[in-house]
Amino acid sequence: MTAYTRAPAEGRWQSSDDRTVRDDIVVYEVMTEKLDRAWWNEYRGSLEKLFAQEHMLIRAQMVELL
Repeated sequence: MTAYTRAPAEGRWQSSDDRTVRDDIVVYEVMTEKLDRAWWNEYRGSLEKLFAQEHMLIRAQMVELL
């Protein structure tokens, strides 16, 4: 796992009262040989609860080693 904690990444989202809210973003990268979609879906839900987020993004992509 790699954590990109120093990147100057910011997120913005619209609150329920139409205010634009700024968030700092930390990106974690995990590489694995096999993708267990059910496990990641459950883990995403637990992270949303832990960090009091309506939605969290977890993405997967194929990588070819050269």
